[in-house]
Amino acid sequence: MTLGQGIELGVFSFSVIRILIAAGVVRVIVRRDRVSGGINGLDWLMLVWAGWALVSSIFHKDPLAALVLRLGLVYNTCGIYFLIRVFCRSLDDGVRLCRATAILLLPLAVIMLFEKVTAYNLFSMLGGVSEHSVVRDGSIRAQGPFSHPILAGTVGAACLPLMIGLWQQHRKSAITGIAACILIILTSASGGPIVTAMAAITALFLWRYRQKMRFVRWFAVLCYIALDIVMNAPAYYLMARYKVIGASTAWYRARLIESAFQHLDEWWLAGTDFTRHWMPVSVSWSADHTDITNHYIKMGVIGGIPLMMFLIMIFIMGFSYVGQIFRKADELPDVSKFILWSFGASLFAHVVTSISVSYFDQSFLFIYLTLAAIGSAYSSIIPKQARDITATI
Repeated sequence: MTLGQGIELGVFSFSVIRILIAAGVVRVIVRRDRVSGGINGLDWLMLVWAGWALVSSIFHKDPLAALVLRLGLVYNTCGIYFLIRVFCRSLDDGVRLCRATAILLLPLAVIMLFEKVTAYNLFSMLGGVSEHSVVRDGSIRAQGPFSHPILAGTVGAACLPLMIGLWQQHRKSAITGIAACILIILTSASGGPIVTAMAAITALFLWRYRQKMRFVRWFAVLCYIALDIVMNAPAYYLMARYKVIGASTAWYRARLIESAFQHLDEWWLAGTDFTRHWMPVSVSWSADHTDITNHYIKMGVIGGIPLMMFLIMIFIMGFSYVGQIFRKADELPDVSKFILWSFGASLFAHVVTSISVSYFDQSFLFIYLTLAAIGSAYSSIIPKQARDITATI
């Protein structure tokens, strides 16, 4: 569904996703459900992130308006995350969730293919998106129900490893999901989703070296440091050199990171209400902001370095949970471990994409769905007494 479908209650806007979250919360209360395996470290980090997102509103020029914005952000994020934690209680439930996603992505892919061929978005009948597709360099960029073609393609790319993870146990679901994901990526005609898919496939390939991941991580860090030393510009400017499809705004994304560092004194504590002077590009929805095409920097603009760091810590803990299951669950078959690895690969795709994409529509759901599925698998597989306390602080 598009974000155009929903209910307005005063200053609050309830899209379809928010209404579904409310229904899920009511069900949890009525049935007295609880999160699988009790509250774990990842859950606590999510709550800390949410707490600071709300508290940081008092540092802004209009605390009430800032609080309303943050209430919506926290409601969306924690609502999706904790409902999945409640309903997805094991790795098997995570597999069922992936199979359902494969089925749901197929009609989306078909409608986006129709949009690619006709330049008409069928979802426009629901409101919230334009009926005329975006065209760049003569190529039609399908977006479906999402707010931008890049976000539509990112959903397909980030779900691709989940579909591949089904291959050994559920071949038909895997074929359906893989075909849908590839179709969504291609019809979006955007370079970002292709890079996201490449990151996801790279992460899946590292399955072969799963016993040597400590070496892989340190090797990647040392390579980045070496590049930063030998390059005239910061190493993250490497992204400005790739152009996958037609025109590319990769330079803008690299320059945005540099500009955020240059203006660190404006936002480091609790965010800022004005970024228009950071970059020479405005946005239609605000006269005070530039186009923040970076999810980490977006968190910084909303809640400063603390909110950004809490998000990064959430991602790190998600990877840590996957690693702990591999180290401690020796009885888990390789087939199940590969499915778990595919969740880690999907999370990695989101981590990489967040450098160049800000999740500002319903696409955010897939980040926290993946994190919650990892958290539930961890709590169901690793007994409380065997959990690594140091990894959950």
